[in-house]
Amino acid sequence: MRLWTIHPEFLDTKGLIALWRESLLAQAVIRGQTKGYKHHPQLIRFYEHHSPRYAINGFLAQVHAESLRRGYNFDKSKIGPTLASLAPIVATTGQLEYEWGHLLHKLKSRSPDEYSRIRNFRARANPLFLITAGPIADWEKP
Repeated sequence: MRLWTIHPEFLDTKGLIALWRESLLAQAVIRGQTKGYKHHPQLIRFYEHHSPRYAINGFLAQVHAESLRRGYNFDKSKIGPTLASLAPIVATTGQLEYEWGHLLHKLKSRSPDEYSRIRNFRARANPLFLITAGPIADWEKP
């Protein structure tokens, strides 16, 4: 499971579809609808948010917005209620940079055209995240 800090606009088609599926799984875990994945490290920052359910729904809404921009048909009814003024999830520059390198490495072999398109870009975060100075997240497994 990878719930990217990076804005979903940088993901290739395979990555965006995987993010949608994994985010829906994360939503089910946070809602208590699964037995597995309860302690998955990617969920820590959502659990630490004062409204974990709204946070994962807000994350899904951002992924859905990117799917619409690309002309895909992700099922919006799967997203739970969202808040217009949801407090951001804090993430660090180290985490964003780590994920950027991880994504570029994946794209280089999986989607060379997408890699060529974004390799010189600067990483930008999903709007749900507030990026602050700091190292890679403690829960990350580099």
